[in-house]
Amino acid sequence: MALFKTIGVIGGMGPEATVDLMQRVIRATPAADDADHVRMVVDNNPRVPSRIRALIEGTGESPVPCLQDMARRLEDYGADILAIPCNTAHMYYDEIASSVRIPLLNMVRLTVGRVLQDIPGLHTAGLLASEAVIKTGLYVDPFAEKGVGLVHPSPQRQADLMTAILSIKAGGPGVRERDALRAAGEGLVKRGAEVLIVACTELSLVAEVLAGVGRHCDAAQVLAEEIVALGTPS
Repeated sequence: MALFKTIGVIGGMGPEATVDLMQRVIRATPAADDADHVRMVVDNNPRVPSRIRALIEGTGESPVPCLQDMARRLEDYGADILAIPCNTAHMYYDEIASSVRIPLLNMVRLTVGRVLQDIPGLHTAGLLASEAVIKTGLYVDPFAEKGVGLVHPSPQRQADLMTAILSIKAGGPGVRERDALRAAGEGLVKRGAEVLIVACTELSLVAEVLAGVGRHCDAAQVLAEEIVALGTPS
């Protein structure tokens, strides 16, 4: 009998990005029937304390206890592997991973590995992410270890991206949000980015606009494909 793995999703950051990951997993699964799909146990919890307030503003409570509790509950339910469809939350990867006995996928490392696999000899990547991801340097070291430099949007373009991210969390993606991502991507390409990294799962919801801008890699899609690879029999 084929052995399927149950994937536990630590979600809600934001809710629509969590649903988007599930849709990506479904689309990426080579299924002929319901029974061929990946089993996912999802905690779509919008009450996780703000990562922005904790990491950037320094005024909010740490989300770590909440994220650890979610991880343990998913493990208790029967998840074999955990995933977090939020780049910023990976700042707490070690604390979450150490709270459970099952593996926790690292979306950041997976994305860096995919980019380097697809583009040998890469020198410069452009990062499209939240202010928290940029200021904490979440992607800097994994790329620097491989000799790849990162470029970030200009202050104005980054401010526009943050407005877009918050708007998507509040009401979903629209024209302005797509325009903001496209403009930021075009700016990074002009500054020498050989590939654009979509490192915010809210921005993943509008990432299709980058098709005409330049080569890009979406962390949400990388995570979804890894879930399919691990969650279905080989």
